[in-house]
Order: sequence, then C-alpha cells, then structure tokens
Amino acid sequence: MSSTLDKSPVPAHKGSSPKEGPSTAKARAAGSSSAEDVARDLEQVRDHMRKTTTALASAAHDLKTPLAILNGYIELLQSQKLGPLNERQREIMGDMFLSGQRLQHFIQDFLTFSLLETGELRMQFVEGDMNACLSEVCRLWSARFQERGLALYFLANDKLMPFAFDLPKIQRVISNLLENACKYTPQGGTVWLHAEPHMWERRSVSESATNGDRRRQSMNNPNAVKVSVADTGPGIRPEFHLEIFDDFFRLPGSEAAEGMGLGLAIARRLLQGMGGKIWVESEPGAGCKFSFIIPLKPILSSPPRGTE
Repeated sequence: MSSTLDKSPVPAHKGSSPKEGPSTAKARAAGSSSAEDVARDLEQVRDHMRKTTTALASAAHDLKTPLAILNGYIELLQSQKLGPLNERQREIMGDMFLSGQRLQHFIQDFLTFSLLETGELRMQFVEGDMNACLSEVCRLWSARFQERGLALYFLANDKLMPFAFDLPKIQRVISNLLENACKYTPQGGTVWLHAEPHMWERRSVSESATNGDRRRQSMNNPNAVKVSVADTGPGIRPEFHLEIFDDFFRLPGSEAAEGMGLGLAIARRLLQGMGGKIWVESEPGAGCKFSFIIPLKPILSSPPRGTE
C-alpha cells in the first residue's frame, strides 16, 4: 500500500518568526529586559547623585553664615579697634584670616559645582567690554601675584568690540585660571593674560560641504572671542590634557596643593553653558597655556551637566 505524506505547514511558535526557534525568542526577550534594567539602575544612580549633591550643597550653604561672622570678627581684631596687637598676634590673625578666606573659596566652589550639576545655574548675557572685565580681574589678583614674586601682564586689545556675555561667570573662569597659574608657577615666573577676536570654525557632518567656504571667511568678521592665560610653570603631560577638566581631578604629585580639584571643571561647565569651549596646550617643563572661546552671539542651550 502506498502512503500519502502530510505536507501541511508546521505552526510557528507564538512570539517568534517561522525561522526563529524558542531559544532565540527567549534570548531577545532577555536582552530587552536587561536593557530596561540597566536604564532603570542608571536613573536610580543619577537620582541618588542629585540628592547627595543637593544635601551637600545645603550643608555647605549653612556654613557660609557662621564663616562670614568668624571672618568679620577676625577683620575687627586686625583693625585693632578693640585694642592693639603685638607682632606675633598680628601674624596669627593674618593666618586665621587667610584660612577663613580659603575655606570660603572652597565652599563657594562646591556651591557653584552643585548648581551646575543640578542644572539650576542660569546664564545672564549682558553687553559688556571684555577688556574692562579682564582688567578688573587682573587688578583683584595683582597683590596675590606680587606676594608670590610673580609677574602678571595684561594688555587691552582695541580690536575687541562690546558684545553680550555673562560678566560674573567669565570673571569666575579667569579667576580660576589665574589661581592655577599663581599656585603652580614658581617664584620669579611670569603669567600673561590675552584676549583677541577669533574666527571659530564649527565643524559637523551636516556642514562638511560648507567647510571650504567657512575657511575663506576673513578675520575681519570674527564670530568669537578667544581668551588665553599662559604661564612659565612646570607644564602638564599630554595624557592629562583632557582629564584635567574632570570633576575633582588632581594631577599626580599635586595632591598636597590647596583646592578640591574643581576649578577647571567649573570653568569648563560655565563655558559650555555659554556655548564655548576650553582646552590646554602644554608640555612638561614648558609652562601651560589655557585658552577658551565664547561666541559673540549667545547660544541658548540647556544648562551643562556632567562631562560631554
């Protein structure tokens, strides 16, 4: 007897294609679940970091009032309005005042960092004079540089025209850069502050066809301002040129130096919030040159968070 073969199609498993076995479908489902778990865990970590940053910022803010009172009493004693001080007492009061100022600076650094981290710091662009801005910062730092036996030079650039920028935050960036230069440049060294109009060539895939046209643009039509701080310090090895702008980063061998490793990180975040960027050029033994660019026309962007 002859038999007839059953040629009817075999039903496929639910949730899979005819060419996909049960094991493949399970693997795909497991992969999707794993990605969701990672995303959820990452969001939990971010939420924890936000809460921790907010709590620490609150604690730092609470320290500002008693520290201000303490510094006020120290200044009152230094003025000798409550009675004369001998030489040793004046030295002690001077040390106490400087320590209080350093602590106040650390607190302000952390408060600024926490505002940047939580996205609560907003930029306020007002038309101003960059030469006047930099000159004022130099004036505030001149005494500190003289005390350390350092020369600080700034020559106004008459090619800089007034434009809209956030003056207090630019002064904060410059102060952080000058503080680093003052801290690491040996006695007898020199620091230069310079600003100039700049043609910033922003490159992207979508604009690659216009790169040639942009390069042909004349420097008579700059679209940004470039500010540089150069010193005769020990320099920075190339492998740290990017990492040095990370939060709480300290160069190997500089752990004993003052600060929390936030100065350059704050500068980077502030400049990103203005649509700018910052970088360093340096070689060991050849000093450092920190430069940043900000556009002449403010770029409205979301507040910077983290490292880009």
